[in-house]
Amino acid sequence: MTAYISTNLRPNEKILLKTKQIASQLNLPLIERGKRSIASLQQETMSEILIIGKERMELYPYGSLVPIFFHPSSAMFRIKRLERGEPDPFIDVSLLSKGDSILDCTLGLGSDSLVAAYQVGEMGTVLGIEENQLLFFLVKEGFKSWLTEYIPLQQALRRVRAENASYLTYLSQLPSKSFDCVYFDPMFDSTIEEAEVMRNWEKAAQFSELGQSAIEQAVRVAKKRVVLKAHYRSPLFKELGFTQIVRRSAKFHFGFIDIKDVK
Repeated sequence: MTAYISTNLRPNEKILLKTKQIASQLNLPLIERGKRSIASLQQETMSEILIIGKERMELYPYGSLVPIFFHPSSAMFRIKRLERGEPDPFIDVSLLSKGDSILDCTLGLGSDSLVAAYQVGEMGTVLGIEENQLLFFLVKEGFKSWLTEYIPLQQALRRVRAENASYLTYLSQLPSKSFDCVYFDPMFDSTIEEAEVMRNWEKAAQFSELGQSAIEQAVRVAKKRVVLKAHYRSPLFKELGFTQIVRRSAKFHFGFIDIKDVK
């Protein structure tokens, strides 16, 4: 499906120029907004739309009028908890420490990658893979441009590297033992009905079906652990050989494969 680039309803010359530059950079068609609604643009293009505005970029998945835009989300309060010495389930299961490296195969909006970037510090490495071109671009630009007075988060934002690729393809091209941890967050194998943002996100996220081939590659690439985040009822934990960590009242659980235990 071809994606399109457009503007907000009242673009000034600066926004028009920026929109043309982004369309050219991404090699995607630009559609003039005029006075048309997002629904009208979607009906005409039958596609997802990236809207360039004065304050932010907004991604409208096809069939949804709820925008996705970059925001550090939970990363800020999670980093603050870590600073206070409190636990973070993702950090605990990934065994990340200063100077470590992690490959986030399902970057999304990057909250987990940002927390990982704080944890591994200046000498560590965090690389996120996102298959959806527009989502990747939105998040990559967000990492570069988001400003906050909270220095630990600001530093984390600048540390995360992002690549637009299929994680299976990317994993298969990496040397063995390239990263301390390889992480998957497919998220949508079981929908959380009450979360509108999750249903909307599912329309945009392009997750290759997580299967044994990807896990085999991840085990080859990881030095310490392969980590999975999924709905607590997900069959993936058992099917793919993960040890599931049960968290009471949590809708998502983590699972792990210890590389030292793999024969």
